[in-house]
Amino acid sequence: MKKYLLDTNICIYFIKGLFELDKQIKEVGEQNCFISEMTVAELKYGVENSKKPEELRVIIEAFIPKFFVIPIYNSLDIYAKEKAKLKKQGLVIDDFDILIGATSVTNEMIMVTNNVDHLNRLDNIEIEDWTKLEKK
Repeated sequence: MKKYLLDTNICIYFIKGLFELDKQIKEVGEQNCFISEMTVAELKYGVENSKKPEELRVIIEAFIPKFFVIPIYNSLDIYAKEKAKLKKQGLVIDDFDILIGATSVTNEMIMVTNNVDHLNRLDNIEIEDWTKLEKK
């Protein structure tokens, strides 16, 4: 069974009800979808940096338990190698993006994101962009 790691942007779109992501998640099985600790950090930062933190905190705290949260510790070696490789190539991307991508590679999950251009720079990553799926 395929396992999917949902990038932060996908989580935000899901929360906002965009791109029929609820249907896609149901189709692949919610139990087969996961989020990274880095995504939790980004979502919590987004709440605290917003104009309505009290309102959004409730939404995010209800969202997080929907998916098993994958720790990043086992992904740190891949993160370090990928960051060094990208720096040497002059293709630096955000550390959190590298960590989330490294987490999908380490755990042999398909990375679900619409940040394809950046994350495609990582070795051995498999990506699906559920924001581009045709409507059935």
